Formats: sequence, structure tokens, C-alpha cells
Amino acid sequence: MNMSFFAPTYSILAMSRLVLNIVTLVLFMLFFIGAGYAWAQGPAAFSDPGARQVGASGGADGLVAVEPNVDGGTVPIGATAQVVVRFRNEGSQPVETGLIRLYPSSTVSATISLNQCQEAPLTAGAECAIALSVKGLQAGAWRVEMLMSHSGRTRLVSATLSGSVEATGEGSDTLTSDIEAIPNEIDFESLNASQTLIEPIILRNITSIPISISDIYIDASDNAGFKLKTECDQLEPGQACIATVQWSPRLKGPASGVLVIKHNGPTALSSVPITGDYEPDSVNQAEVFPEAVPGKGLLVSSQTEVDFGTDIATTSTITVSLVNAGDSDVSIKDIVISGSDSGLSFKGTGCSPGQILEPIEACPLTITWAPTRIGTLLDDVQVIHDGARGVLVLSVRGESTAAVSKDQGTIMLSDSSATTVVSSGGITDSDDDEIDSTDDDPLTQNAQAARTNRARVERQSSGFIPAVSNPSGVLDGLKITSFSPTRAIVAGPGGSRIVFNNEDIVLGGIPWAVNIQRNGIEFSYQGQTVLLLFDRSLSSVNRVRPQSNEDVEATIGGGTSDTSDDD
Repeated sequence: MNMSFFAPTYSILAMSRLVLNIVTLVLFMLFFIGAGYAWAQGPAAFSDPGARQVGASGGADGLVAVEPNVDGGTVPIGATAQVVVRFRNEGSQPVETGLIRLYPSSTVSATISLNQCQEAPLTAGAECAIALSVKGLQAGAWRVEMLMSHSGRTRLVSATLSGSVEATGEGSDTLTSDIEAIPNEIDFESLNASQTLIEPIILRNITSIPISISDIYIDASDNAGFKLKTECDQLEPGQACIATVQWSPRLKGPASGVLVIKHNGPTALSSVPITGDYEPDSVNQAEVFPEAVPGKGLLVSSQTEVDFGTDIATTSTITVSLVNAGDSDVSIKDIVISGSDSGLSFKGTGCSPGQILEPIEACPLTITWAPTRIGTLLDDVQVIHDGARGVLVLSVRGESTAAVSKDQGTIMLSDSSATTVVSSGGITDSDDDEIDSTDDDPLTQNAQAARTNRARVERQSSGFIPAVSNPSGVLDGLKITSFSPTRAIVAGPGGSRIVFNNEDIVLGGIPWAVNIQRNGIEFSYQGQTVLLLFDRSLSSVNRVRPQSNEDVEATIGGGTSDTSDDD
């Protein structure tokens, strides 16, 4: 067989096998290259492509806690610790945070003091921090679960904070309530003055939820003297209100009580102890003038005692000044003399009821003593007002050697010439120069003539003698020692004088027109008429009858007090 015929065919087959081997080798190499690339990309390279597309918006895990379990450490009872929780965005897209919820154990209360995560969307790979305020309420372990929503794929992230609450000293059994009291104890300490004390107390909601106060009261004995005033009702988280406790002790010694607050918080109850000790000082004798009180008038006197002295035989007068030494007005309500028969009196021209004294203003109080008996005077003047203490008592002292008869003295009948005056004897006085009457009574006829004489004297004296504001004072101290319808003897400090009816006489530098009445002598000057009474105790009979001039002259010459004849 000729082998040359098969030579081309053999070449073609060899070449085909060579090409096939080369292609197989290339495919094998490509397979291993692809497998190595997939292995380098990790197991996710073999996951569902649809799952990879869904996770592209929030990343594989999204927002996670850097430390899922945070150690908050030890918190003393009543103290507050700051615990920080960090979060990281492990996705490829920004994440926004939302609502945060805290679930603390009963041994602590927790609130958010700082939230950095809500300031702006958290970019991929970035971190943010949230700070929590954890307050110890009761000794023991504590735990706070924190849940925060976000816009990532998982939509929610959580973190756990834990630690322990440590008891300090005597507070091992103390439970800190949801309502914090500042101060946590009210101590009025020791009180020795007779006054009322007031202490404030602040109640604050230290939880993260609203608390409603259902009742608040003081539990104490009735004699403790504690009173409560408050408007605390609803407290939002962190909100506070104030209550005031008033203490007015009733009994000597220690007093105690407790302020009880009932509410709808987790503990449902809060309490504040109240203590105090009342040790009153001994009572001192009251002074004449009290101490000044702000906003009140203070009435004081220029003399603490009105002393007339000894050997008083006539009417005596002393004037004291009443001064308002306070910073407000003082109104004088009444002026009262304690005794009724001591002979004391006061003039209404100075201090008088209804008068109002401004600060540093004063008024005169004139006190007159006409002794009614021989001996020592022990009396008081009470000035009632609306200032501090309300009453000013001035003691009045003196000693008399003679009594002043109340049956003798001067009476102002008229202070105007145009005024009609009716004397105690029933005689009507006027300014008419001429009066017609058919009455045969000598005293009535004397009165008629006296009117004409009085008008004449007044017209003559009004032109050159000034008017006297108090003419009756000129006649004080005069006494009628002898009395008749036509003439009388008037005795005074300067001696005795004989006065005649319807004639003029100068007494005390004043020209008086004399008119003898049934019960005394009328002295008239410039329209002012003063009656000097005659003391009938000096007479041998109780009435005066018309007498002749001879009888009166005999009486005056003999020095007797009355010349009436017996029937």
C-alpha cells in the first residue's frame, strides 16, 4: 500500500486534535480564574442576586450599636450617673434616627440628656452618641433597655445598659421616690419666740413620665401646730412645684410630723419628715411703749407718767405731747379716764377722738385735776388707737391737801353777742338795749337792767380792748363767799372784791359787766358771757331770797356767807 496517499489526511487530523487540546486548555484556565475571583469576593458572591439588590439601600446590617451591652458601673442611691451609648452606620446609605424608648428597672430612673444621633442623617461608616442620665433609687442591680428606630433595613436597633446601685451609710434601706423633695427633711430647729415659722419645700418629677399627685397632707398630732399650703397637682417630666409648711407651736417641747405625697408614679408614695422644738423664753414685763413695727404707727408720749406732785389744793393742769413715732398714720379712736370720781378731765382742744397723726406728727393732751377729796391720786388715762399694741396707758399720780368743790366754777354761757342765752335760773338774755316787763321780781328787774348796762359796757370796751379767746379762764379760781340779789363778795388769789349788780368791774385786766342771777353771777365781755356759780353749801339755807340793802351790808360787814332770814 502506498502510504503517501494517507499523508495529507493524517496531517489534518493531527492539526484538529491540537486545536481541540488548545481550546480545552483555555476553557479550563478560564474556569479556574473565575472560581478564584468568586472565592476572593466571599460567600456573598454565591447568594441570590435579588437579595443583594434589596440590601443595597441600607447596607448589609445598617445601624448597629458599637457596644450592645454597656457597663454603666455603680450608682450611689440618690446620685445620677451619665452613661453614653454609641451607634455606627455599617450600611452604604445615610440613616436617619427616630423615636427612642427607655425601659429602666425599678431600682433606677433613666432620661435622655443628650442625643447626637438626631442632629443629622448618619452617613455610611459614621458614629453618633446618646447620653443617658441614670439615677439610683434603691440598692441593687439595675438595667436599662434602649430601643431606637431608624430608616435602615432593620428599622430598629437596641442596646442594654446595666450596673448596680450602691447604698451609702444609713441609706441602705432608703427608697428614693419618683418625686424628689428639696430639702428631703424640714427641721424648724429650736424656736424660743412666740411667732409663726414658714419653710418651703420643692417637689420635682424626676421620672420620664407625667405624674399626677392625688393627695398631699401632713400627718401629725393636733397640737403640733403644722399647716400645709400647696397647689401641686400634675407634674410633667422634670417639672417642679412648691409647697409651704407653717409651724405655730401650741405646746412646749419637741414636735414632729411627716409630709405625705400620694401619686400615680411607680413608687406611688413620697414622704418628708418634719421636726421642731419649742422652748419659749420667760415673759418679761410689758414696757410703756412697744417696739416699732413696719407698716404700723407707734404712739408714744413725752411723759411716761403724769405726776401732779404733792400739796395740791386747787385745780391743776399738765399737758403732754402724743407723738406718732411709727412709719404709718395713727388714728386716735378714744381717750378714756379709768376713774370716775377722781376729779380728772382732759380738754378737747388738743388730742381728741378721731384725730389722725401722720408720722412724726404730735398733738397736745391737756389733763386737769380738780381734787374731789384729800389724799393720794391713783388713776390712768387710756389712749386707744389703731397703731402698734392699740392702746397707750399713762399713769396719773398726785397728792391733794384740799378738795375743790364742784359746785363752784365758771361756765361759758355764750360766746357771741347775737346769741340768745338761757341761764340756769331761767332768765332769757339778748342784746336789746331796752326790755319792757311788768314782772315785779327783783331778780328779773335786775336782769332787765343788766342787759342795757352790758350792751353799753361792751360798746365802750370793744374799741380799745382786744377780745379774749378764753375769758372763763380769767375767772378760774374765784369763789363767791357772800351772795345777795344786789351785791356779792368774790374771793380769789388776789384777795376779795365786792361786785354790784349792773355795774362794771375789772377782773384779770378785763372790764366785766356784772349781772347777779339766782345761782351765781354773770360776767359779760364783748358778747361772751361767763357764769360764776355760787356754792350753796356755804349758805345756812338752800335758797336765796330778795334782801334789803341794809341786810346785805350787815352781812358783808359781819363776814357771813349768807344773810337770808328764817321764816
